[in-house]
Amino acid sequence: MLKKQLITAIALAGATTAGTSQAQAAELTISCGAVGAELTLCEQGVAQWEEKTGHEVDIVSTPNSSTERLSLYQQILSAQSDDIDVMQIDVVWPGLLANHLLDLNETLGADAAEGHFETIVTNNTVDGRLVAMPWFTDAGVLYYRKDLLEEYGFEPPETWQELTEIATEIQAAEREAGNDRMWGYVFQGRAYEGLTCNALEWIASYGGGSVVDTDGEITIDNERAAEALDLAATWIGEISPDGALNYTEEEARGIFQSGNAVFMRNWPYAWSLAQSEDSNVRDKVGVVKLPHGADGESAATLGGWNLAVSKYSEHPELAADLVAFLTGEAEQKRRAIEGAYNPTLASLYQDEEVLEAVPFFGTLYETFTNAVARPSAPTGDNYGRVSNSFFNAVHQVLSGDLSGAEAVAQVDSELSRIKRRRW
Repeated sequence: MLKKQLITAIALAGATTAGTSQAQAAELTISCGAVGAELTLCEQGVAQWEEKTGHEVDIVSTPNSSTERLSLYQQILSAQSDDIDVMQIDVVWPGLLANHLLDLNETLGADAAEGHFETIVTNNTVDGRLVAMPWFTDAGVLYYRKDLLEEYGFEPPETWQELTEIATEIQAAEREAGNDRMWGYVFQGRAYEGLTCNALEWIASYGGGSVVDTDGEITIDNERAAEALDLAATWIGEISPDGALNYTEEEARGIFQSGNAVFMRNWPYAWSLAQSEDSNVRDKVGVVKLPHGADGESAATLGGWNLAVSKYSEHPELAADLVAFLTGEAEQKRRAIEGAYNPTLASLYQDEEVLEAVPFFGTLYETFTNAVARPSAPTGDNYGRVSNSFFNAVHQVLSGDLSGAEAVAQVDSELSRIKRRRW
């Protein structure tokens, strides 16, 4: 606390920007993005706000793992600390953190979220309070090597079984041709929130439900969910490296972008990086909706991040103004074009410059707007425990320690205990 007060005092004494007196200048802190393009784009947006307002912003470092970042936020907020003014929060966190966050409708006005996707605004509204502004939305998509599928005579897969077969064949052929590092499919297999997203897509696309339904009923223990997990387990060591059991988004992207994977499940942000000048797969990548089970439909997990203001901020109005700037149309358009981050403003999906930069935003618009939500709303404060139970059991299936049937029964039992205590 003392350190921040000292920094703020120095900022107040030293600020000399046009239109802003020394007495008015203030320093804020924001957590946004941990690494890579996400952090860079945030830094650029923050710099523009600093230039516009004359205030200073310190971008604080947070863990790349969303699970670890949530734990950090909970520690800071529980202590009612003012260490971070603006927080980047996952789409499943508003209900968990709402009591510690500012009502942005009060500071920015009742129309603060006008034009943003209604589903996200609803998600971010807790007990009538808008606790976070939509910043960018996400849904899982399938990246594929256009050149390799064309060379071997395949179309993008429609089912997970087709993906398995195509990946197996191309991987074998490429290795025989000399690329012994080629893999068929990479995804997020570490035991963390990213695996919850992947596994929910597998299960939902098989018609196996969403672990917990919107009424709070536990639905995970069924044959289709077990079948989806059993298929995913066959990938490890066959079309996916053993190391995939510890992959997050960036590890998977690293393999794919180096040219050593046929397919990759990831979020839209990976598009601009795959198309960068130093990418080994530049102009060789296609993006389509994720596959589905034999009798199901494609399912993409709803992702995305929002910006919220801590109730314990010493500068709540300034912090809210920074949030409004970063989530505004101009900034969202820039981030879409430069980093392929999905806007939360529907109008930008018809913007010619955006569609020229990221063509699949148009073709996969329904995927983004109809994505499957994780069961955070019906489970409330228990969502963290629900997700932990789920991704740990799925990881055991991928590791060969449980069958799909054993895993879904285990999750059902664990969630039932959680529900009995305080659902």
